[in-house]
Amino acid sequence: ILKASELCPRTHRLIGDAMRDAGFPAGAVNVVTNSPDDAPEIVEALIAHPAVRLVNFTGSTRVGRIVAQLCAKYLKRCLLELGGKAPFVVLDDADLDEAVKAAAFGAFMHQGQICMSTERIVVDDGVADRFVAKLGEKAATLKAGDPRKAETPLGAMIGQSAADRVKGLIDDAVEKGATLVAGGRASGTLVEATVLDHVAPGMRIYEEESFGPVVCVVRVGSIDEAVTVANDTEYGLAAAVFGRDIVRALDVAKRIESGICHINAPTVHDEAQMPFGGVKDSGYGRFGGRTAIDEFTELRWITVQTEPQHYPI
Repeated sequence: ILKASELCPRTHRLIGDAMRDAGFPAGAVNVVTNSPDDAPEIVEALIAHPAVRLVNFTGSTRVGRIVAQLCAKYLKRCLLELGGKAPFVVLDDADLDEAVKAAAFGAFMHQGQICMSTERIVVDDGVADRFVAKLGEKAATLKAGDPRKAETPLGAMIGQSAADRVKGLIDDAVEKGATLVAGGRASGTLVEATVLDHVAPGMRIYEEESFGPVVCVVRVGSIDEAVTVANDTEYGLAAAVFGRDIVRALDVAKRIESGICHINAPTVHDEAQMPFGGVKDSGYGRFGGRTAIDEFTELRWITVQTEPQHYPI
């Protein structure tokens, strides 16, 4: 059973159509749609149903907690893939051109509406000016509009409330001292690719997942400070580290609290065989490849005795 998002049910129907076209028999894959007002009742009914043995939820941490509580109520196992605030660490020996390409892709692909999207770029002071200048230039080339047109790689946000929230995060950061390097404007559900520099604790965007085409830059003076900033979040889904010294970059990656970390690659990276999932408030459990088979099946122990047994009583 696939319970679709109330915000984009037609997109989820495409998954059902793909399963049908692949040859699944009628009734094997069922897509359920509903209005937002009906969601609480439908979600509990699905979780409570005796045919449902495991729940895999992808969505916000707020709703994930509700799903987890319902699963506990009915003693159902669950996998939770929730929010993220993916850090992108740029070390002092990073290839800045490659880092900028990966950061822009990770931050702005699909208008930043991906749980793995790059949210917070943690960059060494020694290369920060050059990196920010290059990233600002790249962001300025990414126009928002009809994504069917080659000249507009960015499309619309999921809805007006989402666009308004992102604009509010940008305005709050600027009012509190952040530097607007690129973008910052919104028109309806279209939000420009936005880069904010000198972001600091106390700004909403430092703490909150934006889930939009905006990325913040935090400058640091050492690797230890970079790790501290990368981990200074309730979330722990995806992360990335850029540096030419792979051994050092790998050491940094091991210290970041995330379920996924990529060396010299974007935070937005998925593969069918990859054990996908997070830690902290990004949820628990893994899906993808063999890990998903383990999660979606029960481990059993069966013994067979072939000789007469002797028991103490």
